[in-house]
Amino acid sequence: MPEGDTVWNTARVLERALQGDVLTGSDFRVPQLATTGLSGWTVAESASRGKHLLLRLTRDGEQPLTLHSHLRMEGAWRAYAPGERWTGRPAHLIRVVLRTKRSVAVGYHLHELALYPTADEERHLGHLGPDLLGADWSVDEAVRRIAAHPDTTIAEALLDQRNLAGVGNLYKAETLFLRGLWPWTPVSQVNDLTGTVTLAQKLVASNRGRWTQTTTGSLRRGETSYVYGRRAKPCRRCGSAIQKDDKGERITYWCPRCQPRPV
Repeated sequence: MPEGDTVWNTARVLERALQGDVLTGSDFRVPQLATTGLSGWTVAESASRGKHLLLRLTRDGEQPLTLHSHLRMEGAWRAYAPGERWTGRPAHLIRVVLRTKRSVAVGYHLHELALYPTADEERHLGHLGPDLLGADWSVDEAVRRIAAHPDTTIAEALLDQRNLAGVGNLYKAETLFLRGLWPWTPVSQVNDLTGTVTLAQKLVASNRGRWTQTTTGSLRRGETSYVYGRRAKPCRRCGSAIQKDDKGERITYWCPRCQPRPV
């Protein structure tokens, strides 16, 4: 799942492939950037903030630029050697191609692809809460933002990127299971918000640097999660059937016995 750890890992892929190199070509396949050319620009940095990926570009005599993309559910970046076959996704999903002498980076099914002055990053991303994998991470600030909306469900509060940046459906479901919280519990009824937020950050950080996401500690197929993706399968703790609620992109898995509805 492209949650905070996946975006962080993707930033490292692009860092190894592009950082420090001059772009020899670019091909944007989205209407708003179709005529944009980035040849001659240097990739100064590849960074992530929550679920947002930021490629920072520089060129002598020009103000620095940021190429900003969002992976959402389907997006991905792949890096290839020049001449290597692009095998990541079907060609019609390609949104951008960046070339240097030693690498080709291809962005598939990207959302919110934009190019703007790096000085404007805060205007585009300033609404985000502290990044679970960033230097600005603060459990106290994340808790303060969540607690400011006591009637919001804890599941929605964890997903709200304005509270903390990087949690998606996977880590939401797993955090709430491990804390024994019914997903629709109002924030005001959560006894230990600090413990809940701290656990969410630890789960995301534990998968930094690897592509297999696990919350159980096992990397074996079918053993990587407690509840996520396990509808109707037995709970690993109590044996009850795992439940699933599917409302658009807000997918929730939970165990009705281990995460009882508050009285």
